[in-house]
Amino acid sequence: MNRSVMTGSAVKSSRIIRNLRWWVLVLFLTGVTVNYITRNSLGILAPELKTSLGITTEQYSWIVGAFQLAYTLFQPLTGWLIDVMGLKAGFLICASIWSLACLFHAGAGSWVHLLFLRFMMGGAEAAATPANAKTLGEWFPKKERPISAGWAGVGFSMGAMLAPPIIYFAHGSFGWQGAFLFTGILGLIWVAAWALFYHNPEKHPNLSQEELTFIKQDNEPEPIKLPFFQALKVVGKNKRFYGIAIPAFMAEPAWGVLSFWVPLYLAKNMGMDLKQIAMFAWLPFLAADLGSVASGYLTKIYLRFFGCTRVNSIVASSITGAFLMLSLALVALTKDPYMAIALISIGGFGHQIISCMLSALVVESFDKGQMATVNGMRGSFAWISSFIFSLIIGVTADTIGFNPLFVAMGFFDLIGAIFLISFIAERRAKRA
Repeated sequence: MNRSVMTGSAVKSSRIIRNLRWWVLVLFLTGVTVNYITRNSLGILAPELKTSLGITTEQYSWIVGAFQLAYTLFQPLTGWLIDVMGLKAGFLICASIWSLACLFHAGAGSWVHLLFLRFMMGGAEAAATPANAKTLGEWFPKKERPISAGWAGVGFSMGAMLAPPIIYFAHGSFGWQGAFLFTGILGLIWVAAWALFYHNPEKHPNLSQEELTFIKQDNEPEPIKLPFFQALKVVGKNKRFYGIAIPAFMAEPAWGVLSFWVPLYLAKNMGMDLKQIAMFAWLPFLAADLGSVASGYLTKIYLRFFGCTRVNSIVASSITGAFLMLSLALVALTKDPYMAIALISIGGFGHQIISCMLSALVVESFDKGQMATVNGMRGSFAWISSFIFSLIIGVTADTIGFNPLFVAMGFFDLIGAIFLISFIAERRAKRA
């Protein structure tokens, strides 16, 4: 079909942007970055919120758990919504809701108010994970998806990395209420950018015919849109899904601890104040960013030097991340705050390798009409474990401390690696 017919007369007067798919990825990961800044604002402000609103550690765990429960429940639904409505409209609706919910945090007067708002935010922010898979599936051919998945993962840790200094600045200028308002406004600004600049590949006025052909080179069939429960049933019958979902279940507690509990751990166990936390709590997320980027290129090493298939190279990269997670077990052996941050940072690096490679396996193993739904279901498995682990921390941290929990997190991903090998790894060599 002629390109001008597909996109209308606007294509004739629109400026073609080279490598537009990577600019679209930048737009998406900027939104995910803002997503993580808004969600991590609570963890950074937790020490002051506990004092200002009289919140106990157990009540704080319920606030965190409300977010995680909503994130768990709504990931399949938001994934299906994005598959059915399209990436632009589905993600736009969810981003608007989570930005407004963050703004409303400024008016919270008790832990119950925060619990309700975090549940609302968690339900909307659940769209980030399925939208990630949808973006990769729509804008990149299969051979570029492991690397693009690694770069997309940067957004998930970049926001967490930027949150401490941004929240510290906003808190110092406007107080804790102003910090929530500031991050909520950031979210709304990104919503406007997404509405203005995102279009799917077939309709994007700045995409060249040459690049569209490159994106579509795999000749994947047009996505089939299924009713919600039928879509869940179809995915649930595929054993490869469990080879992705169970490792995600084992991996997510570590990310939940990094996002919601490390600032409290540094304050309680290492005696750091808010300024010190802002200075150092971002380092594990910088390491996670590096892990995201490294993950896709690590697959190339396994492809080139070890002769792995494309799927096995992704599996091998994920297993490499699982071994790096053993650093978290060593946190229990140190009383030096800087050594603890260094070991947690190695864990952040390893976790993001695993997370990005699981996303790559979703887009490698399922068709475009299922990608967002599958990634949403994978996210639900992950956040169920994160939710349970947060509740366990809430009732045990004041009695047994954080050390046994760090030891457990160090070994979880090796268990997940067994399921990756059993259900996903290819037994015969295939051409990549």
